[in-house]
Amino acid sequence: MISVGLTGSIATGKSEVAKLFSAADVPVFDSDAEVHGLYAEKTTRDLLGKVFPDVIVDGGIDRQRLGQRVLGSPDDLRKLESLIHPLVRKRRERFIAHWRKHGSPLVILDIPLLFETGQEKEVDYVIVVSANEDVQRKRVMTRPGMTEQKLASILARQIPDVEKRNRADFVIENSGSLEHLRTQVAALSSKLAELARNHKP
Repeated sequence: MISVGLTGSIATGKSEVAKLFSAADVPVFDSDAEVHGLYAEKTTRDLLGKVFPDVIVDGGIDRQRLGQRVLGSPDDLRKLESLIHPLVRKRRERFIAHWRKHGSPLVILDIPLLFETGQEKEVDYVIVVSANEDVQRKRVMTRPGMTEQKLASILARQIPDVEKRNRADFVIENSGSLEHLRTQVAALSSKLAELARNHKP
């Protein structure tokens, strides 16, 4: 079985690509969804409550308040990541083990900060979803609560798109139509299946 890291800068359409792979019956691990799931668990709420007591509202984690708390504070962001990333990693390891046991030829690991956290070394191939800057900005500014300041803070944490493209094994260009995106994902699915067949552990 091969593991394929899927990443891309904000608003390049990585989540849409993940959905297309999933629709093609390729197992996809969604890191963001796993984080949201963790936030709903009591053990995570208790863990975060000890470090960020002000983000616990009515017995749950107020994600908006948490986001505001870490947005302008690199120290708080590092604290949060040091708590959450190991939990996500455990879930990802269970996911990989499950699909290996069930004979899947490949898995897609949707990891937003793949390069930033050095996790590209842990996968066999890397897919980067890319979009031109104008399209990216237009998409992101339609998101609820997004501001220029927030976008600048997010982009400051992310490796530039051009560098991600240069470090990728495969690039999916997502500045055009959904149909064009589907065509690229279908072609890449076939290519990955071929690589999986020829893969030697």
